[in-house]
Amino acid sequence: MAKTELAMHEKLEVHEILLFKTACATKSTAMLEFVEDNKLKKLLEDDVKKSTKAVEELRDILKDAK
Repeated sequence: MAKTELAMHEKLEVHEILLFKTACATKSTAMLEFVEDNKLKKLLEDDVKKSTKAVEELRDILKDAK
């Protein structure tokens, strides 16, 4: 993958979003233990999967940035 040129403020914004999505995944994972409703549990599981994917993509963006 080609290196993407990002300005410092862009890198900081991506990093901020990365921290937020990491917190989302952590909180959803922790809440799964306490949820009894199947629909809510499914929503939380979906959120964990999507947040984990977003975290991986954001890490790749930062890793590939100049």
